[in-house]
Amino acid sequence: MQVLITHGSLARTRVLQFRRWQILLGAVVLAGLLMLLSGTVYHFVFLKAAREGWPVVSSLVRLVVRDEIAQRDRFMRENLDAMAQKVGEMQAKLVKLEAMGERVSSLAGMKTEDLRPLQRGGAPAAAGAGGKGGPYVPVVNPSLEELQSLVSGLDEATDVNLDLFTYVESRLQESRLTALMVPSAPPVNGPVGSGFGFRQDPINGRAALHTGLDFPAEVGTPIMAAAGGIAVTKEWHSEYGQVLEIDHGNGLVTRYAHCSSIDVAVGALVKRGQLVAHVGTSGRSTGAHLHFEVLVAGVPQDPARFLAVGAGSTANAEAAAPVGKGRQH
Repeated sequence: MQVLITHGSLARTRVLQFRRWQILLGAVVLAGLLMLLSGTVYHFVFLKAAREGWPVVSSLVRLVVRDEIAQRDRFMRENLDAMAQKVGEMQAKLVKLEAMGERVSSLAGMKTEDLRPLQRGGAPAAAGAGGKGGPYVPVVNPSLEELQSLVSGLDEATDVNLDLFTYVESRLQESRLTALMVPSAPPVNGPVGSGFGFRQDPINGRAALHTGLDFPAEVGTPIMAAAGGIAVTKEWHSEYGQVLEIDHGNGLVTRYAHCSSIDVAVGALVKRGQLVAHVGTSGRSTGAHLHFEVLVAGVPQDPARFLAVGAGSTANAEAAAPVGKGRQH
């Protein structure tokens, strides 16, 4: 391809020759420039006109991109609806979680006054704001701002419930530790030979108060601590024989008498169910057995009431009923 260029001031004519590949390359470059220019005009002119609402251009642009805008709006609406459904499910689960928190709090022995600081803003509940419920009716076509507000409320409610369950857990742990300090585990595996209360003394035959429970067992039978505490007494007593006393705090003490041997030292920390001694027949006794006492502020109590906490009502009935006089103190 030849191009002739002539000019009045020139004495001759210039001839430019273009080959086929040069023409194709020029066409490609020109097409690329046109596409770039059209894209620039579209993004910086037409889209701006559509956003700002220019009178004529805005209408033309909306006609051109109407399907695209409709598809984008439909996609956003579907996503918002899906988010709204998820938020509704989260709200329903949170209501169940709050109800469960109230039940667990009651089981932990917590009162309504204990939970007021955990309420939103630390203020007490409004009058008449007791039980709540009813069917869940989600907001129809919620906006993004409404969903953000709902999610923010759920986040706050989740934090409150997390604090509540943390508090309940601490109270339950406290109750568990307190229960471990109560002598509710039987010190010897076996039936009770003589219960707490008045009886005929097995040695002199006179009426006397029996201040504990007798557990008949063979000499050397392991004796376990009925609860956790500290060994405070390990001595020989004329009536109790070799006797061990464990202090459980709050004025609560357990006594293990007529032992053949004691395996813990005074001042030792004792765990619930730990081996502390062995059954014997030392002291004032007619045979091998463990004499077990529970004292509160130095006053003997019926050990069967404490053992019933761990063994149930059946064990309580067995422990409370005297079975005989032999091999007891």
